Amino acid sequence: MESASEKYLREHSSPQSEALEWIEKQTNIRTNYPRMLSGAVQGRLLTILAEISNARKVLEIGTFTGYSATCLAYGLPEEGHIDTLEINDELEDLIREGWSKAGVEGKITLHIGDARKTIATLEGPYDLVYIDANKREYSDYYDLVFDLVRPGGLILADDVLWDGKLWQDPLPQDKQTLGIAAFNDKVMADPRVESVLLPIRDGLNVIRKK
Repeated sequence: MESASEKYLREHSSPQSEALEWIEKQTNIRTNYPRMLSGAVQGRLLTILAEISNARKVLEIGTFTGYSATCLAYGLPEEGHIDTLEINDELEDLIREGWSKAGVEGKITLHIGDARKTIATLEGPYDLVYIDANKREYSDYYDLVFDLVRPGGLILADDVLWDGKLWQDPLPQDKQTLGIAAFNDKVMADPRVESVLLPIRDGLNVIRKK
């Protein structure tokens, strides 16, 4: 359920489109984990980050029902393009229907399959990479995409606060928590980037490649 602070943030951010409202509603109706959706506030941030970074070529790792890809596509110029990766082929019909309603299907190529294998087939440079997939593999994704990102480009990583588990003592030892913790530490220690971790939704790490 939406908290009072989340409601205030949403009501004081630019509203989502009718197509995004449709994707959100269908995600709640047709999937078991609607909480994985980016949501209106973070979605608006993705659009703005794509706009202000002048992104033209974007890679998304984990599209779920296509909400975040739609938000990123809204921030691209007419010739802009997104490669988006999703492992669950059962979501494809919903994904494509949402993109069609948003009028962005021509800007997005959907790759179904294991993200690590797919990334190896792609060519950069990308202006922006958005990571929101298997939390255990975040460090792998980071290493795989780094050379595909242009200097000055952005890498965004979602869910990096992981519901407050990262500052529990002792640290929970499940693989997803350990994966996120290792990723955050890896970014912080990497002299090739500068970063800021934002407490929006469940945490967004905004990383700029120097």
